[in-house]
Amino acid sequence: MIEDRFVDQISARVGAKPTQVKVAIEFFDKGATIPFVARYRKDATGNLDEVKLEKIESLNTQAIAFTNRRNAVLENIGKQEKLTPALKKQIEDCMDPVILEDLYLPFKKARKTKATVAREQGLEPLAEIIWGQADTGKKPEEEAAAYVSEEKNVADTEAALQGARNILAERMAQDAELRQHARNVFHEEGVLTTSATKNTEGQKTKFEAYYDFKEPIKSMPSHRLLAVLRGVRKGFLRMDLAVNDEAIRSDMLSRFCTDADGPFAAQLELVVEDSYKRLIQATIENEVIQAARTTADEAATQVFRENAENLLLASPAGHKPVLGVDPGIRTGSKLAVIDGQGTYHESATVYPTEPKKDEAGATTALLKLIKGHNVEFIAIGNGTGSKEINQFIRKVLKENELASITTVLVNEAGASIYSASEVARTEFPDLDLTIRGAISIARRLQDPLAELVKLEPRHVGVGQYQHDVNQRQLRDGLTKTIESCVNRVGVDLNTASVELLRYVSGIQQNTAQNIVAHRIEKGPFVNRTQLTDVSGVGEKTYEQCIGFLRIQDGTEPLDQTAIHPEAYGVVAAMAEGLSVEPAKLIRAKELVDKLNLDDFASGTVGTLALSDIKRELLRPGRDPRSVFKAPEFLDGVDDVKDLEVGMVSEGAVTNVTDFGAFVDIGVHQDGLVHLSELANRFIKDPHEVVKVGQIVRVKVIKIDTELQRVSLSIKALQSPPKPRERDKSRGAEGGKPTEKSGNRPTSGGARPQSRRKPKHAKSEGTSGKQRPRKSDREKGSGTRNKPGGAQENMNTLLADQLAALKDKFGSR
Repeated sequence: MIEDRFVDQISARVGAKPTQVKVAIEFFDKGATIPFVARYRKDATGNLDEVKLEKIESLNTQAIAFTNRRNAVLENIGKQEKLTPALKKQIEDCMDPVILEDLYLPFKKARKTKATVAREQGLEPLAEIIWGQADTGKKPEEEAAAYVSEEKNVADTEAALQGARNILAERMAQDAELRQHARNVFHEEGVLTTSATKNTEGQKTKFEAYYDFKEPIKSMPSHRLLAVLRGVRKGFLRMDLAVNDEAIRSDMLSRFCTDADGPFAAQLELVVEDSYKRLIQATIENEVIQAARTTADEAATQVFRENAENLLLASPAGHKPVLGVDPGIRTGSKLAVIDGQGTYHESATVYPTEPKKDEAGATTALLKLIKGHNVEFIAIGNGTGSKEINQFIRKVLKENELASITTVLVNEAGASIYSASEVARTEFPDLDLTIRGAISIARRLQDPLAELVKLEPRHVGVGQYQHDVNQRQLRDGLTKTIESCVNRVGVDLNTASVELLRYVSGIQQNTAQNIVAHRIEKGPFVNRTQLTDVSGVGEKTYEQCIGFLRIQDGTEPLDQTAIHPEAYGVVAAMAEGLSVEPAKLIRAKELVDKLNLDDFASGTVGTLALSDIKRELLRPGRDPRSVFKAPEFLDGVDDVKDLEVGMVSEGAVTNVTDFGAFVDIGVHQDGLVHLSELANRFIKDPHEVVKVGQIVRVKVIKIDTELQRVSLSIKALQSPPKPRERDKSRGAEGGKPTEKSGNRPTSGGARPQSRRKPKHAKSEGTSGKQRPRKSDREKGSGTRNKPGGAQENMNTLLADQLAALKDKFGSR
């Protein structure tokens, strides 16, 4: 267990009591996983959720690493026989890794420097004379004369003084307090400035907005910093962190020069100038930028994780026959049918578009697959050619009166990677890559979670600057998100793939393979206890995983629930109290409501666990994912050129970034809802009001057909906020605004488009076939939303600039 002061530090940062932190760490030290502790040890931890538990685990790991580093530093300085009591206490009291390294800096084995050369020349005594600043009655040059030596390569007094200054410059640069002060100045007052490199001056590039740019690094948003760093790395931009250098040098001089009129003041001024310019400025600047980069990485990774979570927990279409479509133009579109269990049955390749344009043959093949397998959904990948094949399929469905079939655009990111993977080759060794891709697209609609876990974590999420953030941090973060989602939903022990099982709490890759091999060899599991027969499933693994594994129609009815076997005895006691069998309690609301949960509380099963048991008895194995719903796109609007300012449509959020959200409205090009257009109240983080997969109603506020950019607004369709009286006692407005009920969540991985409103009913406030007048279309919810107004011009201009970065965010 880490020291109490670290526990207190973690407690403050997480927002939990020290006792809660200690209990959580004890569980982690014993090999417990975050999902297990969050779900089955609520009473012990005081109901800490997964977010806080993850922070505790991470900070505990950091505290252990820091403690080990601190001990190593003490040991190394001790071996040098330079560990004074004061320094030892300073290091032992330290809790900041950066300050620890500052304290250790003078004692590190360094490469050869100007200072080490000067010491070898015997100039350290001269440096001490200058440092001490005592009036010896001699000028610095006179003191230095004694150190001139041809043998030691000290040619003259100036060379001696220069060597002494080199020693003192290094000493200043290694002063821990000075370094921390400089670090604070750079962080608090530093302004990041960028300009175009000589090779890009005057050229139009994606980084043009940063050719003459400056912003305080302290307040710089993560996406902007990552954009700048990418521009610098690619050679488009130069970057500098500007501060008041003179103020820092003045502070340095006041720290070390005790007599401004003394004989050595001028030498110390030279030392300060050299130390700052040569040893401090660049180092501290890099440290502060790197710290900002780390913060930006964390923010970007969090965006990735939130988007990935919504994508993984997207509404499943369910056990329905699905036709998957992997779009293609020159090579044709690949069609593949799976049944309700995800089993592949039949495929075809069609060429309804140029250059072959075989619409008749494509129609015959499509109808054969649909009617032959009773297809209920058609999942179309959103890649190249999706617009054309989508239009063709919709036309065929309409002409053949198959309106009951739902067509869905599915995010196919990573599908090509999966189709070429060993997993896909093993399952479909005789199928073409593109057919495997079509199968994957179909399965993504049927059950996004089960299919997306087959990808490497970095191919799952959508977010900003995927390739610019710390890749290890991104991979680890996304892996934790996948684990969280899998365990929240639960896994069917008899149908889950190896790829799904490996994310279950406590189960490793080899164990997952052993479970599937056991299932193939000996048949389905009939109860949870049989899992202990699998190689690799010991007592601890069984404890950590079994509550998240479900068995349908087994010998133990409770195995279909999320109730942990360790609590089966409690359920038996409940049933005994009602004089029924435990199985009779499942979905029996009248019986369960008769229970007084407090009667069954004990030292191991508390009130929180009992509440969970009650919920599971009422709704065993409940899927937390929402019900699948298709948004209503505008009928006849299939391209950006079909849009008009003022149109209103439903759409599916495809990506959420720091500056807004991208929304698919069925025109093959996602529109951008800028941060300022998300709500009629102040929004700091877009995730406050939208998430990937959410269905929203949007209004078109600007169209650029040349650049294929569409600016959308959610705010324009909301009622203006009602004015509220200021609460004088609080000095602020009370109450938190709520989201509009019209924005409904749905599948995060799929963008349904089967239901389309008539094209001529596309503008708010119109009906029938009459096209609204321009003046009507331009009426917003208020003067501020009127197209052409100053507020909107500013917002959409910024939206246009930011939309140029869209390709970096993987929103399609």
